[in-house]
Amino acid sequence: MTLRQILIHPDPRLKKTCDPVAEVTSDIRKLADDMLATMYDAPGIGLAAPQIGVMSRVFVMDCVKDENAAADPMVFINPQITWSSEDTSVYEEGCLSIPEQYAEVTRPSEVRLRWLDLDGQTREEQFDGLWATCAQHEFDHLNGKLFIDYLGPMKRKLITSKMQKLKRERARTAATKDPIL
Repeated sequence: MTLRQILIHPDPRLKKTCDPVAEVTSDIRKLADDMLATMYDAPGIGLAAPQIGVMSRVFVMDCVKDENAAADPMVFINPQITWSSEDTSVYEEGCLSIPEQYAEVTRPSEVRLRWLDLDGQTREEQFDGLWATCAQHEFDHLNGKLFIDYLGPMKRKLITSKMQKLKRERARTAATKDPIL
């Protein structure tokens, strides 16, 4: 497993719609392993392929928060939301591509997803609570949508400005670490 670099907003790749995966190959399985390792290392509960610059319809998630409980990593290839509840829930969301920024987002409280697993088999499951929120958040990434797109324009602009500043600071720090020959 390889840890991948997580893109930071605003990066144009985060606003693009991803392409479907043609078939589940060893490269896709390696991508999923890398994504899970990257997600756990970050640490996060979900990660979509475009967040690491791969424009494929793949996301991973594991919403088990109890340190005494076993991890429950899930890999979704070509996911589709086949049903959403009319009931909604509000969660304070964050994003690995928008570090240290959080906002309340309203989403359907339950969703049913259909996807391919790592064996290329079709699976379908209904999610609620944090799992439903995470699945919808990651699914949005595959369609070029970020959680801040649910916010008002002023809040969205403020967060985008903070991310631009963070990217400049990281670039400056990286430049001072590189030896000049």
